[in-house]
Amino acid sequence: MKDFGVKPYLFPMPVYMIGTYNEDGTVDSMAMAWGGICAEDMVALNLEEEHKTVQNLKARGAFTLSVPGMDTLEASDFMGIASANKFADKFARTGLHAVKSSRVDAPVITEYPLTLECTVLEMQQQPYGLRVLGKIENVLADERVLDEQGRIDAGKLNTFLFDQMRNDYYAVGEVCGKAWHSGAPLLKK
Repeated sequence: MKDFGVKPYLFPMPVYMIGTYNEDGTVDSMAMAWGGICAEDMVALNLEEEHKTVQNLKARGAFTLSVPGMDTLEASDFMGIASANKFADKFARTGLHAVKSSRVDAPVITEYPLTLECTVLEMQQQPYGLRVLGKIENVLADERVLDEQGRIDAGKLNTFLFDQMRNDYYAVGEVCGKAWHSGAPLLKK
């Protein structure tokens, strides 16, 4: 077994989408790989302060954290490379749809098969950036990702991973897209 030492960027990370509302009520979503569930009913997001999403988190105190499916790869990648600080119509360009969460002040992107509805508990300034701790208020799952007993079936999520070393996306062990490239055509819209 090869020893890589302390180099976490060498392995693929799950991709999550953070959904918030802008000050004018429009939808904002950004891709994130540094974070996830950190306790039974909590998530941790590690973000850089300059993201529009961070401003929205501070203003609204709520967000959704979704698992994107392969059918949204291009749109999801675009939301990871286009800054809402530069593209006011970022979400609209994707062609995705959102409804207001019934639990928190944040959007639920209807094309994503799994969404956690969360409230902001704490924002911690850390030496490596901002850590946002959120409480999971509810979990929404599309019927298509449930097994016969009504449980979430990870195999049906049809999601992808982000390989930080190569800037590739992977699904079922194969390259399925290129980070910062797959969504680039949407920049020209």
